Amino acid sequence: MITISRYRRPVPPQRQRGAAAVEFGILCLIFLTIVLGILELGRMLYLYNTMQEVSRRGAREAVIRWVDQGSAIKTEALFGGSNVPAGAEITASNIYIRYLNAAGNEVATLPSSPGDNMSACSDVTRADQCIYSVSVSLENVSYVPMVSLFTFLNIALPMAKVTMHAESLGFND
Repeated sequence: MITISRYRRPVPPQRQRGAAAVEFGILCLIFLTIVLGILELGRMLYLYNTMQEVSRRGAREAVIRWVDQGSAIKTEALFGGSNVPAGAEITASNIYIRYLNAAGNEVATLPSSPGDNMSACSDVTRADQCIYSVSVSLENVSYVPMVSLFTFLNIALPMAKVTMHAESLGFND
């Protein structure tokens, strides 16, 4: 039995055909957008965490290799490749290796060999040429979404930097 209200008339059933399908479609689009947004957020956090790991691995390699092995250091930092899996934004061109003296300033004139570095570290007059620590940083990395729906998001990620005390620095056993 259809009752008629004083204020509005009931909508005939034939005019509501397809309304449920349209509502379902709108809800699916909203749900899909939320799920893809969560996936992209997870990938961005993965990229940030990977930047920390790449800078740590690069610093570890840089304190045991000599200063002329920059490309090998970068390759090892990137897990043996030219970029990171699922993180094409991180490449060797984003990795910066800096050799620092005891004061924390960048060494302007690098020693010619590991032995020369040890001599510079023991000579007070050459203290500014002594490589005391190594700093590896990842800079200028921007997160680029994989889903074209979120291409308006181009987020510059913060720099990842690790500084370690120079260990063997080129001396091999």
